[in-house]
Parts: sequence; C-alpha cells; structure tokens
Amino acid sequence: MSDIRTLQCRECGKEYAPGAIYACEMCFGPLEVVYDYAVIGERVSHESIQRGPQSLWRYASLLPVDEIPVANLGTGFTPLIKAERLGAEIGLPNLYVKDDTRNPTGSFKDRVVAVAMAKAHDLKFSTIACASTGNLAHSVAAHAAKAGVASFVFVPETIEEAKITATAVYGGVVVTVAGNYDKVNRLCAEVAGTFPWAFVNVNLRPYYAEGSKTLAFETAEQLGWRVPDHCVVPCASGSLLTKIHKGFEELHKVWLLSDKPETRISGAQAEGCAPIANAFHEDAEWVTPVKPDTIAKSLAIGDPADGVYAIDVVKKTGGSFGIVSDAEVVEAMQLLARTEGIFAETAGGVTIATVCQLAAKGVIRPDEKVVAYVTGHGLKTMDALHKGVKTMETTPSLSDFQHVLLESGYDASRDAGGPGPVLPFATFESRFSEG
Repeated sequence: MSDIRTLQCRECGKEYAPGAIYACEMCFGPLEVVYDYAVIGERVSHESIQRGPQSLWRYASLLPVDEIPVANLGTGFTPLIKAERLGAEIGLPNLYVKDDTRNPTGSFKDRVVAVAMAKAHDLKFSTIACASTGNLAHSVAAHAAKAGVASFVFVPETIEEAKITATAVYGGVVVTVAGNYDKVNRLCAEVAGTFPWAFVNVNLRPYYAEGSKTLAFETAEQLGWRVPDHCVVPCASGSLLTKIHKGFEELHKVWLLSDKPETRISGAQAEGCAPIANAFHEDAEWVTPVKPDTIAKSLAIGDPADGVYAIDVVKKTGGSFGIVSDAEVVEAMQLLARTEGIFAETAGGVTIATVCQLAAKGVIRPDEKVVAYVTGHGLKTMDALHKGVKTMETTPSLSDFQHVLLESGYDASRDAGGPGPVLPFATFESRFSEG
C-alpha cells in the first residue's frame, strides 16, 4: 500500500481523503499528494532502490500507488548523458542531458501516465482518458492498450498529424476538438464530471503529476546520489518544473541525500507561448493567459494551471526563465543532434535554446553542474525541421559525386590518416558474384 497521508489544497491547506478528486471544495485550489515521510524513510534505502526494476518503479515507495502494475511498459530510468561536445560549444563543461526520448512512446509523459494508470487501477476505473497537446494522448493510448482498457483522448485539431497517427494506432478513440488546448481542457473537465472515466490530467491529476518526480529521483541516483547545481526544465503547465523540485526535496526528507538540495531551477518557454516566463520577468502577481502561436506545440498551454507555483520555485531557488524564438528552437534541435546524437522534439529545442541563452547571459555559470531535461523525441515534430534540412544531390556516377563533393566545399584533408580507399563498387560486385 502507498504511504499517502492525505490530499492537501495548495492554496488553503484543507485536507481530503485520497480519491478521484483534484480541486478543493472550499477555494478551488489544486490538490497535492502528501506522504508519511517518516514511514517511507524507515524502509527505503539506496540499496533497496538499486535492487528494484530498471524503470521508474524502482521508486515505488515514493509514488502514490498501492502496487506496481503487472502490465507496464517499463517506463523511466532513461540515460543521463554527459554532453561534452555540446557543453564545449556553449561554455558549460559540466553539462548533462537527461534523455527522455528513450521512453516507450518517446516522451516523459510515459512517466505521469504510468503512475496515473496504476492509480486508476487502484480506484477501479475501467476507461482512461486525457486532454492533450499530443504526447500525452500517445502515451495514454499505448498504456491503455497494454493494460487492456478502453481509452479516449481529446486533442486540439491543430496538433501534428504524426501525433494523431501515433495515437490512433493503439486502437483507442481519438477526439479532435476545434480550438486550442485550453478549450480542450475545459471540455474534458465537463466530460470528467459526466462520465465515470479516469481522466489522468483532470480527476487523477494529483497522482498523475507525481510521476514527474521520478526525473529528479533518477537524476540524483545517476549523479551518485547528489543533486545538480542547476536544472533547466521546459514549461507548459508548469507542473513538471515544480515536481522536479519536489522530487529533490523528498529525497532529502527520506534520508537518501546527505545534504539539503540547493539546486537552482530555471524554466524554458517559447516566445509564442510564454505566459509563465513573462509573468516572472514582469514580477507579476498572476500569470496572464495568452493565445499560443509557436511550433513547440507540446508546450502550447496558454493558461498554465501551475504557472504561479513554477514561478515560486524558480524565485525560491535562484533560477530564471528563458524565452526563445521558433528559429532558435530549430537551431537548438539541430545543435543537440549534431553534437550529442540526440534528436529532440521542439520542446527539447526550447530547453537547449534556453540553456544557450542563460549561459550567454551568465545566469548559468561555467562552474555549475547543469542538467537539461529533453522530454520528447524529434520524430514527433518532423514538420518543424523540413525547411532547415539540407541534402546533397548527385547522379549514380562516381565522377558526378566527386564533382558535387568538390562544389560543396568538402575538405578532403579531414580524411588524412583514415582507412585506405574502398573498393570501387564494380570490383566489389564482381568479387561478391564469384563467391
């Protein structure tokens, strides 16, 4: 059984028994899972975690579920990569990339869905649903298929066609909604109040959001049970940033970290949808909603539910916010791919562009150990790169290819000291045919 003590309103502090409830009845504030950390601390250790599965379920003691689901996709425990070439280009010798493109459906949303699905099973739901900008829909459909339950996913009609296809293939119902994500979310709140469905990011949101903490847990474990000096996190609703901060704090509460974490946390948004970052830089009391207009569609939430909480974390930890253009997003996607072999979606481009921006401004210091969170695979947002990809064209003739190569400005001196010349294709074909 999970060690949930209560659900508590983040605004007025009123407590509720754990159930399918997500908003305070008194003030309509969001609810947060509160654990009995003393009990957890007595039975969890570095050794018990390391004996666990190579997935996020190695941290089950710190998650709000009664048992690890038998039918799961093995989400989590993705690589933390020392980004030496990228770091060298931008002046950050201790830069790491947390590569969540490696998750089962190619994004960090597998983390939150895995936890929400397990909680839905605890609460006896038989239909899973969500409001999504694309990645969450993909993940919900895949996890529902694995568990053998029905799924309904609601998405804006403007999301990338590839994400719709990658969701529909799992056999669930895909509902496209006229309007942006905020309108989709409002519809889903009404549907959740009408049908007995488990909406992972509506009536199960307190539990669903807890899955994001596992990014912090893995980061600390992969750094030898230490925390980084600085983290850069992409922001849509703002929840991911707050949960990474909560994850580091929880590790200290259950004695898995020797020192209290002092990680600076910075957020990343695209300028076409930057309500949280704008409010931070303007030192505003509230986050003013915006109409999204950016290629980073997975971050395109104009009215972010956790925006004020994300700002609070960034201020409290001494971080900042980056605001980057769509052109900078594409450039950063290419930079990450070229230097580290990681193909990130546009949200990852927002993160890496922000790392570059904050490093150039001196907000991120060269002496800091920095972790950039890359949360989704680039195959999900191919359209963003079509205009920026260049190819070399030639006829099937060696002399023509050599001419094209010369015209391209290729530096043949780079081949010095490499392997000897390869056999001409005709010679190879002749030897192959002779056996």
